[in-house]
Amino acid sequence: MEILKDIRDLNVGEVLADVDIREYTTYHAGGHALGLVIPFDVEGLIILLKYLRENHVKHKILGKGSNLIFSDEKYDGILIKLDALNDLEVKGREVYVGAGYPLTKLAVRLSRLGYTGLEFATGIPGTVGGAIYMNAGAYKSDMGYIVKSVKVLTPRYRVMEMNNYDMHFHYRSSFLQQNKDYICLGATLILQRGDPDEIMQLIEDRKRRRIESQPLEYPSAGSVFRNPEGDYAGRLIEECGYKGYSIGGAEVSSKHANFIINKGNASGNDIKKLILEIQSKVKEKYGIELKIEQEFVE
Repeated sequence: MEILKDIRDLNVGEVLADVDIREYTTYHAGGHALGLVIPFDVEGLIILLKYLRENHVKHKILGKGSNLIFSDEKYDGILIKLDALNDLEVKGREVYVGAGYPLTKLAVRLSRLGYTGLEFATGIPGTVGGAIYMNAGAYKSDMGYIVKSVKVLTPRYRVMEMNNYDMHFHYRSSFLQQNKDYICLGATLILQRGDPDEIMQLIEDRKRRRIESQPLEYPSAGSVFRNPEGDYAGRLIEECGYKGYSIGGAEVSSKHANFIINKGNASGNDIKKLILEIQSKVKEKYGIELKIEQEFVE
């Protein structure tokens, strides 16, 4: 297609045509996309974005696809993965890491070196950029606790640093979610030093509990809904009788009701329909509108 030919001519990164979105999301669901580009560097990303925006081509930054639910219809646009932005530099307690670096890999690597503060992230599938965008967290901690500053690309293609305060980190929320034309390129984290053996023991204990309580053997995107204040989304869903309930290949996990799993060939539409039905039922029964952590992409 003309768009893909133009992008290849820009020579800004690896270009894949007609990609199966199922290969790029943790739900393993969705249709096909016109193309996917992995820019070589920030300069290539800027050139690519200028082309896409000037030509009004739909596009989306994709991390590990761990919070996205794509439609089964064709995504008539370009997906962008920042995998090449994977620098890692450790200086004392400060760590600079690129947006494309896998979060779990980072957390395990630094924990083994005796850095504490990232233990919560060892079970979160995603990239550093995606984790900052979502302010991903667990075990009463999140990225907002450890981020010193974030390197972003502004809508006017300027690279700048934003400090922690300006990132507006709140529960599963950040400045980037409200300002989607800003793109995370990397971040500086501040961690503490600790005992590597104790840190790794904590990680192993939590991993064992996750295996016992979460359906890690099936494709999913983690928790579907945010916990309402003073309560748990999983409890409300279970009380509504949805544990084990399915639509097509999408099923509410019998292990943890706030997980929807792809039990076998679930479509993006199956997952979306199930999420919206649960949200509606909980509101009807309890008057609580559960906030969806995941994003629907058409």
